[in-house]
Amino acid sequence: MDRKEFLLALDETLELEPGTLTGDETLESLEAWDSLAVISFIALVDERLNIVVEGEKLARAKTVSDLLALAGVAVTA
Repeated sequence: MDRKEFLLALDETLELEPGTLTGDETLESLEAWDSLAVISFIALVDERLNIVVEGEKLARAKTVSDLLALAGVAVTA
């Protein structure tokens, strides 16, 4: 899964319009980023990429790019 595909999947997971996320957003600026979104992100990464995200690392994530890095998706365009 490349960056664009992952961002589209994350848009869908957070119930955002496709193409909303670019990676530059801060998580606190996203109204959809709540405890349910955190669980959904963990499930997305596990199901689609077979990666288990550590809770401590996820708690330190501040941006969508941080989420991309946790998922092992290249952050650069």
